[in-house]
Amino acid sequence: MYALTPETRDDWWEVEALYDLCFAPGREALSSYRLRDGIPPVSGLSHVARDRDGILGGAIRYWPVRVGGAQALLLGPVAVHPTRQGEGLGGLLMYVSLQVAAEMGWERVMLVGDAPYYQRFGFARLDHVVMPPPTNPDRVLGRALVAGAWDGVQGDVARWDAVA
Repeated sequence: MYALTPETRDDWWEVEALYDLCFAPGREALSSYRLRDGIPPVSGLSHVARDRDGILGGAIRYWPVRVGGAQALLLGPVAVHPTRQGEGLGGLLMYVSLQVAAEMGWERVMLVGDAPYYQRFGFARLDHVVMPPPTNPDRVLGRALVAGAWDGVQGDVARWDAVA
């Protein structure tokens, strides 16, 4: 049993250590990190999952971005500690946080990932959305939290603080 709670400042470095454990060295050189650098994750939307002993089992973060001037969430990273994988914790983090994003009024979410995995959460390829290089376009996926939210949204993904 896990308790999912919004990430706090006190969680930050423990979550960073989890990401370092779960992802390859150099993860911060990816294009998605250039969109996040110096921008805080969305308050109340990034979550941690702790077991009854308070041990971190997983985490998920969301960042604000702009796509052709439209507001969107950039999901990621999401990670589950290797000793906790296979327990459904990643799915729980996804489903709960996407529900919270919708309740907060966000209309669209995007990520860079494997379509076969993320399709079960309602994500599909965004053909006209361009992440900074060297991102593979087949891995740029989106989900509408409001029907039609991605209709007509196209262009480059830009930092939240970029002029719209």
